[in-house]
Amino acid sequence: MDGYAGKIVYADLGRGTVEIRPTPDDLKRQYLGGRGFGARIVADRVDPTTDPLSPANVFVLASGPLTGTGIPLGSRYEVSAKSPLNGTLASANSGGTFGWKIKKAGFDAAVISGRSEKPVYLFLNEGSAELRDASPYWGRDVYETTEALIADIGDPKAKVACIGPAGEKQSLIACIMNDDDRAAGRNGFGAVMGSKNLKAIVATGNLPIGVADQERLNAVKERIREKIQKNGICEALTKYGTSVLVNIVNENGILPTRNFQSGHFAGAENISGEKIAETILKKNTGCYACIVRCSRVCEVDGEVHEGPEYEPVWAFGADIGNEDIKLVTKAAWEGSVSDLL
Repeated sequence: MDGYAGKIVYADLGRGTVEIRPTPDDLKRQYLGGRGFGARIVADRVDPTTDPLSPANVFVLASGPLTGTGIPLGSRYEVSAKSPLNGTLASANSGGTFGWKIKKAGFDAAVISGRSEKPVYLFLNEGSAELRDASPYWGRDVYETTEALIADIGDPKAKVACIGPAGEKQSLIACIMNDDDRAAGRNGFGAVMGSKNLKAIVATGNLPIGVADQERLNAVKERIREKIQKNGICEALTKYGTSVLVNIVNENGILPTRNFQSGHFAGAENISGEKIAETILKKNTGCYACIVRCSRVCEVDGEVHEGPEYEPVWAFGADIGNEDIKLVTKAAWEGSVSDLL
């Protein structure tokens, strides 16, 4: 089988040790990668009664065989662990370029156990791995951490997945952020990283990602690309982003509002993808190998950023008027949405 980097790194934070092993053939055949790898490894290593925020929980970050091969939409990586939110084995995933870079760094997965006495980050580079001191970055937000790590490493092509202060404080809604703006947001895994004193995982390198038959893979890529581009959903997502769904789900009474006390939000039209495109959109962008490019790059008060998505605002139930979309966007970027509620 190909499409794999061929190695898994096992980091025991309590002992401060790193071990690199070949990716088992049976794991590749039976579980493929990503969520499959994570589910199998966590199930094998974590007792069901384990406290999710204890050193005994095991945190797995894994990509799959299609990630990084150039297959359309082949950008994802998966995070798996016992969730502090629901107490069971769970997962979250994210796009961007980090999943691709894990493979270019030479790894299919990172398996992280234990708890470090001081903040650390895991550095992956062309088949090698080491734990490094993250004390200088502790307390910094995601943007500051990412910028500082890349600068200190001296490699502008490095990619970072990290937590901010919420994860450090083990907030159960903390995300793992990569590429600044991408989130593995489900199941409280930012808190799991924080409980281990793991500030970040940094991946760099340019190792080849082998495939078994490049010609046949190229043919599959073209078929997939053609099907995606002919689909009307692709066109809508490219033009309006994922917030194109806001009006649709609101009209059907299933837009989560005020923690789903209601399925309808009166101000939905004003935070829809259509309204974003009309008012603040600068351009669209996308993840590695993505032809949909649903991400929004917006300008508010002279500041240009990627995002944000608006689901958190609906969930908290802010009453948004016709002139408030810029205020909500600016507040989300500055981390002060709560001030609006």
